[in-house]
Amino acid sequence: MSTIAYDLYQPRELRSSVVFASPHSGRSYPQSFADRSALDARALRSSEDAFVDRLFDCVPDFGAPLLTAKVPRAYVDLNRSPDELDPALIQGVRRSGHNPRIASGLGVIPRVVSNGRAIYDGKLSRIEADARLARYWHPYHAALQTLLTDAHRQFGQAILVDCHSMPHEALDGVARSAVKRPEIVLGDRFGAAASGEIVDQIEAAFAAAGLVVTRNAPFAGAYIAQAYGRPSRGQHAVQIEIDRALYMDEKLIEPNANFDVFRDLLRGVVAEITGLQARDLPLAAE
Repeated sequence: MSTIAYDLYQPRELRSSVVFASPHSGRSYPQSFADRSALDARALRSSEDAFVDRLFDCVPDFGAPLLTAKVPRAYVDLNRSPDELDPALIQGVRRSGHNPRIASGLGVIPRVVSNGRAIYDGKLSRIEADARLARYWHPYHAALQTLLTDAHRQFGQAILVDCHSMPHEALDGVARSAVKRPEIVLGDRFGAAASGEIVDQIEAAFAAAGLVVTRNAPFAGAYIAQAYGRPSRGQHAVQIEIDRALYMDEKLIEPNANFDVFRDLLRGVVAEITGLQARDLPLAAE
């Protein structure tokens, strides 16, 4: 299924309680947006989780759905709350408390891309901001919740695997000389978004593929993990961050020579994760 906001790849038969989603790999840039921006195309794309949708395109082969955004993160950030509106960018928005994401320009309608580069020369109207949310944010999240509801209905619980990528330099502060540099960061909001048993098994799947895994540092999960992770109700959410250097040239925003090898490696990881079906895990209390 394809809409202006997202693509949904369904399996022939739903055999897993796991739902995979990629909210930041969208690369359909409206021409009006590109024309209005103060940045060139490559700079605008620097915020993308580029090619993550392609890395996980095998998901339906294992009986699980894959939801991928079409809208780019620089235009609408689907991993933010719809009320995270930036008064420094959007006319008529009042300041209300301190939100570090908004303050840094990374609200639901971003003001900057990576390295704090301003996207626009001026402000946007509230009407335009609301129109973007109505056209892209709300349809994506409606589709995501429907997938989770369907999985829960069929299997007794639902597991969201929220797929992202991170700049290689983001791990500079995490890696220490005595510890291997993390390649995968799992975010479960320190246990609030998913049961420990599920996160353990997801971590084991990546580790069995030879990848170095850590949790919640430097990324513990943002809006999606917070909004959809309800372990007590049998709905779990785990954010996955993948070091971009494993599969792409970050400067050129192109797949590197290791892309196909890494994609094949992830196929085995996906096979393991989709096997985390409800019958293998404790069911939520009635």
